[in-house]
Amino acid sequence: MSIQAKSSFFTGLQDNLDQLRTQGLYKPERVLASRQGAEVMGEDGRMLINMCANNYLGLSGQEWVAQASIAATEKYGYGLSSVRFICGTQTVHKQLEQAISKFLGTEDTILYAAAFDANGGVFEPLFDENDAIISDALNHASIIDGIRLCKAARFRYAHNDMADLEAQLQAAADKRHKVIVTDGVFSMDGTIAQLDKICDLADKYGALVMIDECHASGFMGPTGRGTHEHHNVMGRVDIITGTLGKALGGAMGGFTSARKEVIEMLRQKSRPYLFSNTLAPAIAGASLAVLEQLSASTELRDRLHENTAFFRSEIERIGFTIKPGTHPVVPVMLFDAQVAQKFAARMYELGVLLSGFFYPVVPMGQARVRVQLSAAHSRAQLVTVLKAFEQAGHELGLLKN
Repeated sequence: MSIQAKSSFFTGLQDNLDQLRTQGLYKPERVLASRQGAEVMGEDGRMLINMCANNYLGLSGQEWVAQASIAATEKYGYGLSSVRFICGTQTVHKQLEQAISKFLGTEDTILYAAAFDANGGVFEPLFDENDAIISDALNHASIIDGIRLCKAARFRYAHNDMADLEAQLQAAADKRHKVIVTDGVFSMDGTIAQLDKICDLADKYGALVMIDECHASGFMGPTGRGTHEHHNVMGRVDIITGTLGKALGGAMGGFTSARKEVIEMLRQKSRPYLFSNTLAPAIAGASLAVLEQLSASTELRDRLHENTAFFRSEIERIGFTIKPGTHPVVPVMLFDAQVAQKFAARMYELGVLLSGFFYPVVPMGQARVRVQLSAAHSRAQLVTVLKAFEQAGHELGLLKN
């Protein structure tokens, strides 16, 4: 490549970045100078109420979780410098896999460096050109990318539309194996998949069911097992993927949980597992401690749902439009991308950390700020946040009264 061609490449990138800034669509990173939590310190030293983390159970900054991580580091070291099948498996990894399986009600579990890797590595080893993958239209990007790596036929059904799902199952009737794939909870809208109906259709058409539980494990269902518990279909879902980086401690790491033969095949052929370093023992140890705590009590889960019900009710009373539901993801709809960015910036000035979301993360014309409730939020903090919403809403002309 000539010097002129290289210069053109970098100039083009800068022009695109400048255009994003001009349009008000540039996404700045919010730098924190503290632990994650319901309240955080910005790099400028200001304290902010944090309403945009996936810290559903409030565990990310908890001292006992940090101490569990330190204890695992002291016992097992910083890292393995290897992949699992060579010399990168420790007893803490096997213990965590067993604990996840017990928690979810499955036979076995495999750990990944990230949930993106779990979804990226699940399809290609299990399905080929003789099979069909039937995917919800709004599934997470990691599911979409994982499906692209697989040779199976691809069918897509309209979001959460059971009639269209059945039509796609009928269209895939000539395929050897069929798997229905859906997020358990859709993170942009807080929509909970209709797993009971999905499982019924799977039984009717002889299909497998796979769910991504990243925004459900630890707090959905009566004892926090997930969307399959929420819909009373435990034992009917064949493959579950999820993360250790949200409710289950908040660091990183992912997993796939299923029957033993599924997991064994993934250990043999799943590329992100075979070619990525082992999950750090510090994360495995802390995640194990978290699962032990969640199995002993539903206190955090109950507090989270109390906070969610209060906030959903009050934000509507103020006059904002939200996506209906019961999940702690609460999309406050602003519809215009620039308005969403301005609103998030004003909330930051008022001491509330939020982010605007717009196309292509969400559909065109569906821009929003996404509020995420946590068990760590106090009622006083939520009242303060609601007052800031009301103030910013009036200042930007979004509220009538």
